[in-house]
Amino acid sequence: MSESATAPLLPYAGIRVVEFTHMVMGPTCGMLLGDLGAEVIKVEPIEGDSTRRLLGSGAGFFPTFNRNKKSIALDLKQPEGVEAALRLVATADIVSENFKPGTMKKLGLDYESLKKLNPRLIYVSHKGFLPGPYDHRTALDEVVQMMGGLAYMTGRVGDPLRAGTSVNDIMGGMFGAIGAMAALRQREQTGQGCEVQSALFENNIFLVAQHMMQFAATGKAADPMPSRISAWGIYDVFTVKDGEQIFLAVVSDKQWAIFCKAFGLDEMFADPRLKTNNDRVRAREWMMPILRSQLADRSAAELSEVFEQNELPFAPITKPQDLFEDPHLNATGGLAPVRMNDGSESKVPLMPFTIGGERLGIHQQPPLIGEHTDELLREVGYSDTQIGELKSRAVTRSE
Repeated sequence: MSESATAPLLPYAGIRVVEFTHMVMGPTCGMLLGDLGAEVIKVEPIEGDSTRRLLGSGAGFFPTFNRNKKSIALDLKQPEGVEAALRLVATADIVSENFKPGTMKKLGLDYESLKKLNPRLIYVSHKGFLPGPYDHRTALDEVVQMMGGLAYMTGRVGDPLRAGTSVNDIMGGMFGAIGAMAALRQREQTGQGCEVQSALFENNIFLVAQHMMQFAATGKAADPMPSRISAWGIYDVFTVKDGEQIFLAVVSDKQWAIFCKAFGLDEMFADPRLKTNNDRVRAREWMMPILRSQLADRSAAELSEVFEQNELPFAPITKPQDLFEDPHLNATGGLAPVRMNDGSESKVPLMPFTIGGERLGIHQQPPLIGEHTDELLREVGYSDTQIGELKSRAVTRSE
């Protein structure tokens, strides 16, 4: 397992984050801050974060969203567990949580309680809804996609469909991290911390804003993506030789000229009904069957080569598991080795940006349950004897 023993100084080195998070939204926030160099301490229940044990679509959650973190296992249902958590919070710059409304208050770990302990604390709360009429509801990514217009836009008419990834959970965690970054800057100016709130529903509304504003601009409701009128004449998936599929696009008049020349479509290029992009949009009903017929006998590989040579937009239809072998991702360092829940090794995508030309890598593998318990408890004043007593009473555990 490759880990950098001498990681370069990262932007948020020296910032300590204590997170009380689970599933995807909260852990994404901590992962981003950890990738950027913050020391992220994950407070887990004695049995460990439940995402360690998920099956099906959740089987990869823990290794995906919990790299670059330490783990301390505490039973927060026992006063001694809360006391240990409070000692950690007293050393933190940021606390992050994504429990149901009211849970942290019952534990005495809400912002109002913690800011008395640490006025410089930045408290990031990830919820289903920002405070308002809906904030009592239990939200999931799928719930807000349905009520926030995204499922309507993704599926066919009459068949709302959840997007194919946890877009609101992941982006909601990212906006929580952005809020934390802004609050750190504000603290430099004021000396005071504050509470940051991020929510699934509001994130979803941000995503569908373009469709809301389309209606505001045109007075016409946006059609779901499968039945929309495309803004471009050619912007489709084509089924070609041997039943393969490929996405091809021609989105400007210049590209139309290049496309027609590359495939010998002189008659279509000369047709005055197809002169401009808007003409081709209006002609799609009769134009697309001709183009599909013209390209049907070519292989996806052949079409890809022609489109790439001519700098035209194209894309193979790729399954997620195929991306592990993607030549671009592997050549550019976009994937890094990560420890899976069973101890095996896989590759995981890194953050999709560079700093100084470098990708932000994994400097600490996803932790075992309570892997750093002893180290962290000693740091906040517990003796080895006291740690042993806490373990004997199942207040804490270590691996």
